[in-house]
Amino acid sequence: MSKSINQIINISIQQLSNSDTPRLDTKILLCHVLKKNRSYLYAWPEKQLTDEQYQQFQTLLDHRIQGKPISYLTGNKEFWSLELQVTEDTLIPRPETELLVEQVLARLPLKISTQIIDLGTGTGAIALAIAKERPHCNIIATDKSLKALQIAKNNAKNLALHNVKFIVSDWFSKDLGMATIIVSNPPYIRDDDPHLTQGDVQYEPRSSLISGIDGLTDIRQIIVQSYNHLSNEGWLLLEHGYDQAEQVRDLLTENNYYSIKTYNDLADQPRVTIGQKLN
Repeated sequence: MSKSINQIINISIQQLSNSDTPRLDTKILLCHVLKKNRSYLYAWPEKQLTDEQYQQFQTLLDHRIQGKPISYLTGNKEFWSLELQVTEDTLIPRPETELLVEQVLARLPLKISTQIIDLGTGTGAIALAIAKERPHCNIIATDKSLKALQIAKNNAKNLALHNVKFIVSDWFSKDLGMATIIVSNPPYIRDDDPHLTQGDVQYEPRSSLISGIDGLTDIRQIIVQSYNHLSNEGWLLLEHGYDQAEQVRDLLTENNYYSIKTYNDLADQPRVTIGQKLN
């Protein structure tokens, strides 16, 4: 026998005891199954699901109880007010990465054409957020994963954003030309970090997360290689772990960057560090 929306919410909250947000998780899954927005749940709490809808919801709920990320269950995630397609071939865009977008935009005049490179684009979240806000800019978005890059291309098409060019490249393994801004949210987790077996992270692609014994292997490579691809007075902006800011600043200093600064995210954690090339 099927159940009402209200009954399902109350029962599911108890079943999702391992989640930090059981009520929100339940509502997101219900909206996905019903193909409705959240206001529908409030307006029709006594509405009963069909047997097919209930079975679909129960399957998704079982996966969520096992710990699978909501975004992989629904196949989408909102970032910078953009609805992005997400699969298990991509990282799940996170709110703290919006800080990286904010700092890029702060360095981009509104109506001046600027060349930008987004390294390791994944879903395309960063590149597409910049493309939306600065349609006059030309953006190259790279990823070494063909599957991830296809998702990014799909997102660009769905959002009707046409000023992004997608290139398969492992950092600068392809000739990406010169840019005024290079931005990246690269892998920065240590290969022995215990968080890799916890929460959403355990389901995400390892190649997009792990970066050597200290988590800085990719950041080192990006800092060194970006210098020769930045125009004079150009900026490199990097997301990193909350405990890596000092090391990233030191790496930028060692590689002749100036105007180095770290910015904190909404949780007041040091999350983004920038450096400028000055000849």
